Amino acid sequence: MQNNISVIKVRDILLVTMPPDADDPTISALQEQVLGAMERYQAQNVLLDISGVETLDSFFARTVSETAQMVTLMGGRTIIAGMRPAVAVTATQIGLTLGNLETALNVDRALDMAATPRRRKPR
Repeated sequence: MQNNISVIKVRDILLVTMPPDADDPTISALQEQVLGAMERYQAQNVLLDISGVETLDSFFARTVSETAQMVTLMGGRTIIAGMRPAVAVTATQIGLTLGNLETALNVDRALDMAATPRRRKPR
């Protein structure tokens, strides 16, 4: 399968869309593409649209979580948009932790979130 990850820059946001049938090499390419685009465009927000993703495995979940951590280390913010109910159930069952990752019901809400300052979690 060819890499079908779409990375589009809109102002200071990278809109990253995952294909519904992403295989492991495509998922692996996620980190490289996102981090490279962050550096190239000096983006502050990464909006990961997973609305097309129907199934979640531990490799995909780990890669998304690690990528979000890397984005944070580079001074950015990650928002996941469009998580389907079945994917949310699977993420919970496999113990996915979100850390600094924020979520939104859809891309519109994620864009609104990206336009507002990040909420700091109490310590």
